[in-house]
Amino acid sequence: MMSSKRITGFDLARALSIFGMIIVNFKISMVADTGGPEWLSAFAGLFEGRASAVFVVLAGIGFSIMTRKARQGDAKELRKSRLLVWKRSIYLLILGFLLLLFGWSADILHYYALFLFLASLLIRASGKVILSIAAILLAASQLFLLKFDYTMGWNSSFHMYTDFWTIEGFMRNLWFNGFHPALPWFCFFLVGMWLGRINLTDKSARKKWLVASLITFIGVEVISFAALKIGGFYLGEEVAIYLFQTKPMPPNILYMVSATSTAIAFILLSVYVTETSFARRFVSALIQTGQMALTHYVLHVTVGLGLLEVFGILENGSLPFAVLYSAAYFVVAILFSYLWRLKFNGGPFESIMRKL
Repeated sequence: MMSSKRITGFDLARALSIFGMIIVNFKISMVADTGGPEWLSAFAGLFEGRASAVFVVLAGIGFSIMTRKARQGDAKELRKSRLLVWKRSIYLLILGFLLLLFGWSADILHYYALFLFLASLLIRASGKVILSIAAILLAASQLFLLKFDYTMGWNSSFHMYTDFWTIEGFMRNLWFNGFHPALPWFCFFLVGMWLGRINLTDKSARKKWLVASLITFIGVEVISFAALKIGGFYLGEEVAIYLFQTKPMPPNILYMVSATSTAIAFILLSVYVTETSFARRFVSALIQTGQMALTHYVLHVTVGLGLLEVFGILENGSLPFAVLYSAAYFVVAILFSYLWRLKFNGGPFESIMRKL
């Protein structure tokens, strides 16, 4: 069982995942897919579908910690916890829709709201049941990728969903082929729920899962590399990429397993870092930033991208500028977190959610 003491390593992982999401989202918004040196393109590509996976796994961990009493308490405690989760789900749904109306098509919050609602039905499910459901949903999502047209609704550049604001388009985007579709992205949340029930203050348990996740990651990437080579020869390059790559779109089984493994490893390594007093002094500001992750997610869209829109340089197409701007913005976010926490206990959007 997870200790009741706050594990600041989760906050560090959350802050760094926000940084990764900022790089990916700024790059997408600036249409900065090309240009710049190859090493920079490779660096920016590292975060695609990985930073957001860490974010969702951490959300699942947080959910398990938040609902611990409901798992152990009576029916009244369970109802109280579900009501709280539903309120927060509605709050995140509203925030997500406001960002969508703002023009942010890659929003993750409305997916997160759905994940919270679905998870509220599984508060008392055992770890084995949670992982079994994740496996079933993952298998179902792979069948859908084979049966249905994954490109439906997207324009040729995969930057705009043409029928998002229709019932059919919205549901298709939400469940099947959006940026973070419930099938299979809810599996990340479920893995986080399972991980949140493990006593990660136990170093032996952490070591076991860290080694297992790293071995799994390496194994999956080797399989993907071989499958792309062999599949490209027999099936054609386009089909092989669709089935065997470890990029987030489409979210095939190799991507899901690879991203889950890296998310677990990254989170556990973050916990190790914050347990070292020497390192903790250097990452204290990052920990504060991670504790305001929701605020920074909203602000990086409304303020970070909003400024570029105001100055007419949003779609500049420059990868070096996108990465440099992302880094500069994140430094400002860290400074803002530090100054804000001098007077307040939580971020503005987090404080509103807690009052629910």
